[in-house]
Amino acid sequence: MVRFESVGLRYGQGAEVLQDLSFTLEPGSFHFLTGPSGAGKSSLLRLLYLGKLPTRGLISMFGKDVVHLKRDQLAALRRRVGVVFQDFHLLDHLSALDNVALPLRVAGVAESEIQKHVPELLAWVGLGDRLHAKPPVLSGGQKQRVAIARAVIGRPDLLLADEPTGNVDDTLGTRLLYLFEELNKLGSTVVIATHNEGLVARFRHHPRLHLEGGRMVPPPAGG
Repeated sequence: MVRFESVGLRYGQGAEVLQDLSFTLEPGSFHFLTGPSGAGKSSLLRLLYLGKLPTRGLISMFGKDVVHLKRDQLAALRRRVGVVFQDFHLLDHLSALDNVALPLRVAGVAESEIQKHVPELLAWVGLGDRLHAKPPVLSGGQKQRVAIARAVIGRPDLLLADEPTGNVDDTLGTRLLYLFEELNKLGSTVVIATHNEGLVARFRHHPRLHLEGGRMVPPPAGG
Protein backbone atom coordinates (compact mmCIF):
# COMPACT_ATOMS: atom_id res chain seq x y z
CA MET A 1 0.00 0.00 0.00
CA VAL A 2 2.79 2.42 0.94
CA ARG A 3 6.47 2.32 0.00
CA PHE A 4 9.21 4.78 0.96
CA GLU A 5 12.63 4.55 -0.68
CA SER A 6 15.48 6.75 0.59
CA VAL A 7 13.05 9.55 1.45
CA GLY A 8 14.33 12.82 2.85
CA LEU A 9 12.40 15.94 3.87
CA ARG A 10 13.50 19.45 4.72
CA TYR A 11 11.60 22.69 5.24
CA GLY A 12 13.02 25.59 3.28
CA GLN A 13 16.81 25.69 3.36
CA GLY A 14 17.13 24.03 6.78
CA ALA A 15 18.65 20.66 7.59
CA GLU A 16 16.68 17.53 6.76
CA VAL A 17 14.09 16.66 9.40
CA LEU A 18 13.67 13.18 7.88
CA GLN A 19 16.59 11.26 6.44
CA ASP A 20 16.86 8.14 4.29
CA LEU A 21 13.52 6.60 5.25
CA SER A 22 12.91 3.25 3.56
CA PHE A 23 9.98 1.06 4.62
CA THR A 24 6.72 -0.46 3.42
CA LEU A 25 3.23 -0.62 4.88
CA GLU A 26 1.32 -3.70 3.80
CA PRO A 27 -2.45 -3.58 3.17
CA GLY A 28 -4.32 -4.27 6.39
CA SER A 29 -1.32 -3.77 8.68
CA PHE A 30 -1.33 -1.85 11.99
CA HIS A 31 1.66 0.18 13.18
CA PHE A 32 2.53 2.40 16.10
CA LEU A 33 4.82 5.32 15.21
CA THR A 34 6.97 6.23 18.20
CA GLY A 35 9.97 8.37 19.07
CA PRO A 36 10.91 11.35 21.24
CA SER A 37 9.55 14.85 20.65
CA GLY A 38 11.21 16.38 17.62
CA ALA A 39 12.07 12.99 16.10
CA GLY A 40 9.99 13.70 12.98
CA LYS A 41 6.75 11.80 13.65
CA SER A 42 4.42 14.61 12.58
CA SER A 43 6.56 15.26 9.47
CA LEU A 44 6.33 11.60 8.50
CA LEU A 45 2.54 11.66 8.94
CA ARG A 46 2.45 14.78 6.75
CA LEU A 47 4.15 12.83 3.97
CA LEU A 48 1.77 9.92 4.45
CA TYR A 49 -1.36 12.05 4.11
CA LEU A 50 0.16 13.85 1.13
CA GLY A 51 0.19 17.21 2.88
CA LYS A 52 3.83 17.50 1.88
CA LEU A 53 5.98 15.96 -0.85
CA PRO A 54 9.47 14.67 -0.09
CA THR A 55 12.60 16.68 -0.83
CA ARG A 56 14.17 13.53 -2.25
CA GLY A 57 13.45 9.85 -2.65
CA LEU A 58 10.42 7.86 -3.80
CA ILE A 59 7.01 7.52 -2.20
CA SER A 60 4.52 5.10 -3.73
CA MET A 61 0.95 4.95 -2.40
CA PHE A 62 -1.83 2.73 -3.71
CA GLY A 63 0.43 1.82 -6.62
CA LYS A 64 1.07 5.44 -7.65
CA ASP A 65 4.35 7.39 -7.60
CA VAL A 66 3.07 10.40 -5.66
CA VAL A 67 6.05 12.65 -6.43
CA HIS A 68 5.04 12.95 -10.07
CA LEU A 69 1.24 13.08 -9.77
CA LYS A 70 -0.85 16.06 -10.82
CA ARG A 71 -2.79 18.03 -8.22
CA ASP A 72 -6.15 16.43 -9.03
CA GLN A 73 -4.59 12.96 -8.88
CA LEU A 74 -3.12 13.74 -5.45
CA ALA A 75 -6.56 14.92 -4.28
CA ALA A 76 -8.08 11.60 -5.39
CA LEU A 77 -5.49 9.69 -3.34
CA ARG A 78 -6.07 11.90 -0.28
CA ARG A 79 -9.72 10.86 -0.26
CA ARG A 80 -8.54 7.33 0.54
CA VAL A 81 -6.71 8.53 3.66
CA GLY A 82 -8.35 9.33 7.02
CA VAL A 83 -6.41 11.62 9.35
CA VAL A 84 -6.75 12.53 13.03
CA PHE A 85 -4.77 15.73 13.56
CA GLN A 86 -3.45 16.92 16.93
CA ASP A 87 -5.30 20.22 16.47
CA PHE A 88 -8.46 18.43 15.24
CA HIS A 89 -9.18 20.60 12.14
CA LEU A 90 -12.91 20.71 12.96
CA LEU A 91 -15.22 23.30 11.39
CA ASP A 92 -16.53 25.51 14.20
CA HIS A 93 -19.78 26.43 12.42
CA LEU A 94 -20.82 22.78 12.02
CA SER A 95 -22.26 20.49 14.68
CA ALA A 96 -20.43 17.36 15.80
CA LEU A 97 -22.76 15.31 13.59
CA ASP A 98 -22.16 17.50 10.54
CA ASN A 99 -18.37 17.51 11.07
CA VAL A 100 -18.35 13.72 11.11
CA ALA A 101 -20.76 13.51 8.17
CA LEU A 102 -18.66 15.81 5.99
CA PRO A 103 -16.51 13.14 4.24
CA LEU A 104 -19.62 11.05 3.57
CA ARG A 105 -21.44 13.99 2.02
CA VAL A 106 -18.42 14.82 -0.13
CA ALA A 107 -18.45 11.20 -1.29
CA GLY A 108 -22.16 11.40 -2.18
CA VAL A 109 -23.46 8.99 0.47
CA ALA A 110 -27.25 9.04 0.87
CA GLU A 111 -28.49 11.26 3.70
CA SER A 112 -30.52 8.37 5.14
CA GLU A 113 -27.30 6.38 5.57
CA ILE A 114 -25.56 9.38 7.13
CA GLN A 115 -28.36 9.91 9.65
CA LYS A 116 -28.17 6.24 10.61
CA HIS A 117 -24.43 5.66 10.91
CA VAL A 118 -23.02 8.97 12.16
CA PRO A 119 -25.10 9.09 15.38
CA GLU A 120 -24.23 5.43 16.04
CA LEU A 121 -20.51 6.15 15.80
CA LEU A 122 -20.72 9.30 17.92
CA ALA A 123 -22.60 7.33 20.56
CA TRP A 124 -19.90 4.66 20.47
CA VAL A 125 -17.21 7.26 21.27
CA GLY A 126 -19.31 8.65 24.11
CA LEU A 127 -20.85 11.65 22.37
CA GLY A 128 -24.40 10.44 21.82
CA ASP A 129 -25.72 13.41 23.79
CA ARG A 130 -23.57 15.97 21.90
CA LEU A 131 -24.66 15.36 18.30
CA HIS A 132 -25.72 18.96 17.73
CA ALA A 133 -23.02 20.69 19.80
CA LYS A 134 -20.50 22.77 17.88
CA PRO A 135 -16.73 22.59 18.52
CA PRO A 136 -16.45 25.89 20.47
CA VAL A 137 -18.55 24.40 23.31
CA LEU A 138 -16.82 21.02 23.35
CA SER A 139 -13.89 20.09 25.60
CA GLY A 140 -10.54 19.10 24.14
CA GLY A 141 -11.28 15.43 24.69
CA GLN A 142 -14.69 15.72 23.05
CA LYS A 143 -13.18 17.48 20.02
CA GLN A 144 -10.63 14.69 19.80
CA ARG A 145 -13.39 12.09 19.66
CA VAL A 146 -15.29 14.02 16.98
CA ALA A 147 -12.08 14.20 14.93
CA ILE A 148 -11.53 10.46 15.32
CA ALA A 149 -15.12 9.68 14.33
CA ARG A 150 -14.77 11.87 11.24
CA ALA A 151 -11.54 10.12 10.25
CA VAL A 152 -12.96 6.59 10.53
CA ILE A 153 -16.56 7.07 9.34
CA GLY A 154 -15.67 6.47 5.69
CA ARG A 155 -13.56 3.36 6.38
CA PRO A 156 -10.42 4.81 4.75
CA ASP A 157 -7.85 2.57 3.10
CA LEU A 158 -5.18 4.27 5.23
CA LEU A 159 -5.87 5.76 8.67
CA LEU A 160 -3.30 8.08 10.27
CA ALA A 161 -3.61 9.41 13.82
CA ASP A 162 -1.31 11.91 15.55
CA GLU A 163 -1.51 11.34 19.33
CA PRO A 164 -5.21 10.35 19.16
CA THR A 165 -5.42 9.53 22.88
CA GLY A 166 -3.57 12.60 24.11
CA ASN A 167 -6.67 14.41 25.39
CA VAL A 168 -8.59 11.51 26.93
CA ASP A 169 -8.14 9.30 29.98
CA ASP A 170 -6.68 5.79 29.76
CA THR A 171 -10.07 4.09 29.80
CA LEU A 172 -11.35 6.05 26.82
CA GLY A 173 -7.95 5.85 25.16
CA THR A 174 -8.16 2.06 25.29
CA ARG A 175 -11.68 2.15 23.86
CA LEU A 176 -10.52 4.35 20.98
CA LEU A 177 -7.68 1.91 20.24
CA TYR A 178 -10.26 -0.87 20.03
CA LEU A 179 -12.12 1.27 17.47
CA PHE A 180 -8.94 1.59 15.40
CA GLU A 181 -8.44 -2.17 15.67
CA GLU A 182 -11.97 -2.85 14.45
CA LEU A 183 -11.37 -0.59 11.45
CA ASN A 184 -8.11 -2.43 10.83
CA LYS A 185 -9.98 -5.76 10.84
CA LEU A 186 -12.23 -4.34 8.11
CA GLY A 187 -9.15 -3.80 5.95
CA SER A 188 -7.76 -0.33 6.76
CA THR A 189 -4.02 0.09 7.21
CA VAL A 190 -3.49 2.00 10.48
CA VAL A 191 -0.58 4.18 11.66
CA ILE A 192 -0.84 5.76 15.11
CA ALA A 193 1.78 8.21 16.39
CA THR A 194 1.90 8.10 20.18
CA HIS A 195 3.99 8.76 23.28
CA ASN A 196 1.79 6.41 25.33
CA GLU A 197 4.05 3.42 25.93
CA GLY A 198 1.31 1.78 28.00
CA LEU A 199 -0.97 1.54 24.98
CA VAL A 200 1.89 0.38 22.76
CA ALA A 201 2.66 -2.40 25.23
CA ARG A 202 -0.99 -3.41 25.59
CA PHE A 203 -1.78 -3.41 21.86
CA ARG A 204 1.29 -5.17 20.58
CA HIS A 205 1.23 -4.48 16.84
CA HIS A 206 4.37 -5.06 14.80
CA PRO A 207 6.42 -3.92 13.07
CA ARG A 208 6.60 -0.75 15.12
CA LEU A 209 7.92 2.36 13.35
CA HIS A 210 10.41 4.21 15.57
CA LEU A 211 12.06 7.53 14.71
CA GLU A 212 15.02 9.19 16.34
CA GLY A 213 16.69 12.25 14.89
CA GLY A 214 14.70 11.93 11.68
CA ARG A 215 15.85 8.37 11.00
CA MET A 216 14.02 5.07 11.30
CA VAL A 217 15.77 2.95 13.93
CA PRO A 218 14.89 -0.17 15.94
CA PRO A 219 12.62 0.60 18.92
CA PRO A 220 14.08 0.49 22.44
CA ALA A 221 14.61 -2.95 23.98
CA GLY A 222 11.27 -4.44 24.88
CA GLY A 223 9.45 -2.11 22.47
